[in-house]
Amino acid sequence: MRRTWKGLPVTTQANDDWWRDAVVYQIYPRSFADADGDGTGDLQGVRGKLPYLRELGVDAVWLSPFYTSPLADGGYDVADYRDVDPRFGTLADFDAMMKDAHALNIRIIVDLVPNHSSDQHVWFRQALAAAPGSAERERYMFREGKGENGELPPNDWESIFGGRAWTRVPDGQWYLHLFAPEQPDLNWENPEVRAEFRDVLRFWLDRGVDGFRIDVAHGMIKEAGLPSVGRTTDEGGRQVEMLGSERLPYFDQDGVHDIYREWRPILDEYPGGRMAVAEAWVESPERLARYIGADELHQAFNFDFMMADFDPASFRTIIDKSLAEADLVGAPTTWVLSNHDKFRHVTRYGDGELGLRRARAATQLMLALPGSAYLYNGEELGLNEVLDLPDELREDPSFQRTGESRDGCRVPLPWGGTAAEGFRFNPDGLGTPWLPQPAKWEALTAQAQESDPDSTLNFYRAALRLRKELPALGGGTLTWLDAPEGVLAFRREPGIVVVVNIADRAVDLSELSLTGDILLSSGPLHTDGRIPADTTVWLTA
Repeated sequence: MRRTWKGLPVTTQANDDWWRDAVVYQIYPRSFADADGDGTGDLQGVRGKLPYLRELGVDAVWLSPFYTSPLADGGYDVADYRDVDPRFGTLADFDAMMKDAHALNIRIIVDLVPNHSSDQHVWFRQALAAAPGSAERERYMFREGKGENGELPPNDWESIFGGRAWTRVPDGQWYLHLFAPEQPDLNWENPEVRAEFRDVLRFWLDRGVDGFRIDVAHGMIKEAGLPSVGRTTDEGGRQVEMLGSERLPYFDQDGVHDIYREWRPILDEYPGGRMAVAEAWVESPERLARYIGADELHQAFNFDFMMADFDPASFRTIIDKSLAEADLVGAPTTWVLSNHDKFRHVTRYGDGELGLRRARAATQLMLALPGSAYLYNGEELGLNEVLDLPDELREDPSFQRTGESRDGCRVPLPWGGTAAEGFRFNPDGLGTPWLPQPAKWEALTAQAQESDPDSTLNFYRAALRLRKELPALGGGTLTWLDAPEGVLAFRREPGIVVVVNIADRAVDLSELSLTGDILLSSGPLHTDGRIPADTTVWLTA
């Protein structure tokens, strides 16, 4: 069956709608590059690698939190929304990094964490020092407990990281934290909270940032009365998932859209196409569509594609669903295969040579789809998830409560040298990286891959270069073509066909009635031109 998705128009780099077909590279600052040799990545490290990112071919960088933080949750516990944590540098370092990025035509997107602050934020310290019912406590979600003496939490809500979502303070009240206890939820019904974040937006926009990634964008407003969900779990259990079909009284409440209708005019005041993309885990395309539009946010992450099986039916179903959502909201979808919260896709697809081959094929598929693409630092090197980190070195708060850990995708990047040198996480090979890099990464360093034309790094560079050069890729149309079982094929206009072979056999282009020239393949083809299993090709049509 053939089906055409009309998609949205191709944009140019100068257009304020740059984000519609941009390739955005997510940097986890602590693990990207260390300029001062203390074992922790920093903004000067990012600045030093901007030429590398320019050569890679990305349009923008998304920086995970670099704000002042005790790092109870990797920086997603913010103690000061207007400053840089000393471990990452200074505001002057941020300004210099951004100036250099803009000079290289790389835009900067920063993470914004509005659902909760750190328990070390001055507001929360003031709340703990103040009395119940005070203005200081009204900035957060403090409530009286249940039971004869208030010894029971106000309701049965559970933390995303496991266990209950409430912690009791010495005077007997409880405060809400949908994540770790060190991340108290802010009270977005309080006008002071709303005014504070409008000012935070302006602070970073005035410094020149090009956009925001909104963390837990569906979580700020809670259902009136904070009703119980109606289920129980033991203290260490984990029942709540960020992605699911269940309606919950603390996610995706209608009132959250009022917040974004306050934010959008602020973004629109600034020149250059300032944008915002939502991390919104909601139950349906219709619910997701409500976050996007001319009066709210520009984009929302498409996590379904990241969660797809390496299977043609799974990919096809999710691509169709995602493009239908894009048509529904009038904005392009965002494609992503890895990020700081999920196993790297090399490992999800099988690890080793099989996982890498499939990861490259899935990446080339992703980069051929209409919309924007988000890459996660290190995926261009073909890095796998590090599964054997010593437990004592793991810092993910989820690991402490449930045994599940995201640390394995946050291991510092290997830039060069040998395992004994720490893979040049900093230019001089000094210091011990905050998480150990596996010795088998020696063949995956950026330096080792630089001169190998078949390396994953050079594959990414070639794919991103072609994506820029070919008008058919990015925006535009997608038309599915008939294909043998286990194969996906579609046309991008003008003049490009994409073939993804997920069958358990090699496929000849003649089976698809195709005769064009191969522009790029995710892996080597057979000598007779057949496409091996787990391989994607772009060809002329």
